[in-house]
Amino acid sequence: MTDKANQANGATDTNAPHIEPYVYLKDVSYEAPNGPHVPEGATTPSVTMDVQTTINQLGAEVFEVVVSVNVRSVVADKTIWLCEVKQAGSFALRNIASGEVRRLLGVFCPNYLWPYARQTISDLLVKGGFPPFLLPPVNFDALFDQTNQQDVMDAPAPSVTVN
Repeated sequence: MTDKANQANGATDTNAPHIEPYVYLKDVSYEAPNGPHVPEGATTPSVTMDVQTTINQLGAEVFEVVVSVNVRSVVADKTIWLCEVKQAGSFALRNIASGEVRRLLGVFCPNYLWPYARQTISDLLVKGGFPPFLLPPVNFDALFDQTNQQDVMDAPAPSVTVN
């Protein structure tokens, strides 16, 4: 059978690249030390965000990617709220070139998980009595390239022996 006939019959190419995600919430923490009350005469709160990505190999073709997001709102050195979310996914990668796996895990997978983390944080804040807060977009491609550049700079210089 030809490829077009296979496609018409619903058959798939078993050698085609395939990514199969399974998304789950690994850990979550919410704190509002003073409840939904902002101190009287307070200025606009400052919000800080820290994002980290962790990759764990679970099997020959299965990887866990965890995007950890810590977001804190502070007014006059008082924490108004704090959210910590570990949004995770296991990704089965089949028929992916070995040179592409690292970029998929460092860019595609965190981008896939980001909307879930964003929604979880917004939901936590609304349930805590605060207005919704949407995390800004993150350029995981640029972060991946920056990390790779730092790895190259931190690598020891190759030793050269001259006779």
